[in-house]
Amino acid sequence: METVILAVVIAVVVIGALGGLIVGTRRRKPLPPPPPKTPDITAPPAEPHVGDEAETPRDEPRRTIEEVDLPGGAAPVAVEEPPAAEPSLEEAPEIEIPEPTAGRLVRLRARLSRSQNALGKGLLTLLSREHLDDDTWEEIEDTLLTADVGVQPTQELVEGLRERVKVLGTRTPEELRGLLREELLKLVGTDVDRTVKTEPEDRKPGIVMVVGVNGTGKTTTTGKLARVLVADGRTVVLGAADTFRAAAADQLQTWGERVGAHTVRGPEAGDPASVAFDAVKEGKEMGVDVVLIDTAGRLHTKTGLMDELGKVKRVVEKHAPLDEVLLVLDATTGQNGLVQARVFAEVVDITGIVLTKLDGTAKGGIVVAVQRELGVPVKLVGLGEGADDLAPFEPEAFVDALIGD
Repeated sequence: METVILAVVIAVVVIGALGGLIVGTRRRKPLPPPPPKTPDITAPPAEPHVGDEAETPRDEPRRTIEEVDLPGGAAPVAVEEPPAAEPSLEEAPEIEIPEPTAGRLVRLRARLSRSQNALGKGLLTLLSREHLDDDTWEEIEDTLLTADVGVQPTQELVEGLRERVKVLGTRTPEELRGLLREELLKLVGTDVDRTVKTEPEDRKPGIVMVVGVNGTGKTTTTGKLARVLVADGRTVVLGAADTFRAAAADQLQTWGERVGAHTVRGPEAGDPASVAFDAVKEGKEMGVDVVLIDTAGRLHTKTGLMDELGKVKRVVEKHAPLDEVLLVLDATTGQNGLVQARVFAEVVDITGIVLTKLDGTAKGGIVVAVQRELGVPVKLVGLGEGADDLAPFEPEAFVDALIGD
């Protein structure tokens, strides 16, 4: 009997201990949070403190109150907003005032003479010899041919020099210099109209198309020509009809913005004739003085591209006749440039030549050769990389640079 009672007591103690352990464990578990209170939509919003806006820095995130659906109802939470972006005002490019074109070649004469007067010095040295025999005259011919003057002009110059030296007899350095200057001026030509035609009498605007082979600096020349015209008081619209070369339109537009000239452009790889047509149309509507059309630097060996150049010309002339077609040639290419000139002259009626890079390794005789080849004058020359290094061609200044001081 006692054994039974003892077993019952032990069982009661064990059960009690287990019950206490279970209760203690339950007490240690965290209670779930109470459900959020639903905001009272009838309560008026809190009044803002004076100076809240001023105390919030402009570049710090602002906090706004938004309602978020949570279990038990919607509750307001603070949400950070990104700082408001500062309004950006894109500054218009500053309009430049180009350097006047009158006498520009004279001002650039020193730059031209650095690379060109080897021809003049060589001729003067040969002519200063005491006896001018046949060997000397052959050397003079070689000097002229090496300078890209061309065969026919060289023969004319040598014959003229031989005749005048024979008559002159005694030759002082001053007499020789004057003699050579006169003969070179005959070759270059002083009685040719070298004005870039941009002022037709019966209408506005004047229309100028610029053509040339890749790499001659054609788009840059078009931009510099715009500066020449603006410097002379003209208003200009640029037509970016070179739609095949990446960034050509951007390059031309940058040139235009610098002098306040409007640029008409089309989609990349678009129809060049359409862009040229629109440029002339907008130029007429705006009442500007001149429209300059930059065409693609197409290779003269690709017949299809040359045909397209002819198409651009025909489409433009639905508005009005072209006043100028300027062919841009790289003076450093020498006689190779004449091949290009012939092909372009067959497609469009070239009215003038622009010789670029005449300050580098170019040989001055190319001026004579290209004029003889095409029968049209050199009207502009590029003498450097500067924005105002395109100058109207002046024969006297050019010859003076050839023979040096």
